[in-house]
Amino acid sequence: MNQPLSNSQIRATEALLHPYANPVTIRDAGVQIIERGEGIHVYDDAGRPYIEAMSGLWCAGLGFGNAELVEAAREQMGKLPYYHLFGGKSHEPATELAEKIKEIAPGQMARVFYQSSGSEANETQVKLAWYYNNALGRPEKKKIISRQRGYHGVTIVSASMTGLPYNHRDFDLPVDRILHTSTPHFWKGARPGESEAEFTARIAQDLEDLILAEGPDTVAAFIAEPVMGAGGCVVPPAGYFEAISDICTRHDILMIADEVICGFGRTGEWFGSQSLNWTPTSLSMAKQLTSGYFPLSAVAINRDMAEAIEGNAGKIGTFGHGFTYGGHPVGCAVGVKALEIYHRLDITAHVKSIAPHFAAHLDRLSGHPLVGETRHIGAVGTFELAPGKSPGGFATPGKVGAQMCAELTRRGVICRNIVDSLIFCPPMIITREEIDEMFAPVEDALNATMAWAKAEGHLG
Repeated sequence: MNQPLSNSQIRATEALLHPYANPVTIRDAGVQIIERGEGIHVYDDAGRPYIEAMSGLWCAGLGFGNAELVEAAREQMGKLPYYHLFGGKSHEPATELAEKIKEIAPGQMARVFYQSSGSEANETQVKLAWYYNNALGRPEKKKIISRQRGYHGVTIVSASMTGLPYNHRDFDLPVDRILHTSTPHFWKGARPGESEAEFTARIAQDLEDLILAEGPDTVAAFIAEPVMGAGGCVVPPAGYFEAISDICTRHDILMIADEVICGFGRTGEWFGSQSLNWTPTSLSMAKQLTSGYFPLSAVAINRDMAEAIEGNAGKIGTFGHGFTYGGHPVGCAVGVKALEIYHRLDITAHVKSIAPHFAAHLDRLSGHPLVGETRHIGAVGTFELAPGKSPGGFATPGKVGAQMCAELTRRGVICRNIVDSLIFCPPMIITREEIDEMFAPVEDALNATMAWAKAEGHLG
């Protein structure tokens, strides 16, 4: 029997429409109220601590309560609490952050453009790809290819690029000119007897076949997360991005790296593209750009794109795109400080140092009868639940994963189930000892979930 909802829970359910949640369930069960955070922990309104194994939403790479980030925001608030970049105006935090991004970005990026969210960044990417091709006199080269299970946001076009059914259903999406190709998930997608190399070659050919069927002169860009996030933490097989790059280069197709989750050290390099040997023509970034302390995103484009776009805007008389809060001085000041801290901590080296320990905990779970596969890179990973370890999954996807997530929450670890994959993406400052603490209750939670799944008929 459910406990009566607290006053805070009642107020939250009556005042808010919660994203990615079932509002009917919330009315009955309530919401979890989080009051404060410190380090890798957050605390609910009863004072109970939880390890935040998802960095909030993949973003609090420096953990919670970082005094330097708070002070950077406070200082900038006192100096210039808001200004814009429209019409030839600028300010030092925006310039400094852009310079710092260009220093570490792959692909010799030439210009940085700011927004407030990852969705807006990817929406901007599409507009820039269209604008770029118009500038080059190629008005038909406008289609964007994303991937099934890819996640690129929730605005109209970014949600269309997202290859997940719940982002489309009853929103009248996807819109025209957005296409989807195969997911590079070997465990789920391989044919019987197919090697990883053969699988990679086949799905790369899927992309080229799609391009040829549509006509290369109609395809503007290919967009991908180096490691799929909301698609279930899918790490592509070796050679995947090399094959994709070759295809895109041959057909003169822009390559957009959605680094919203992977950027700023998560995979052990500054950007996930670098970990996976991919040199894109443009980057989208957000989340860890400010460690989640301020809503800020950025798009970086290479020299070729910058020259074509700026030349075309010069002919028109203005570049007709921008956001009121794009390049917000407080957000940029926090971003500058976050990058300073990442450098000081040598965050990429730290992630590389803890990655084997993190991976070992996940891989140890592969022996549990409820775990079908483990996947990981750097400081992000998952174990996927499956009946009899079958990649076909449960008859009712997501039910067992949600139960496992609830079991972990009861044991003081907040993670996230994406269907039946349990995702771990802790603050990058996490130590080996804290990794041990984070994974300590997992096996007990797995056993409890398996007993529940048997009782509920999910295991046959």
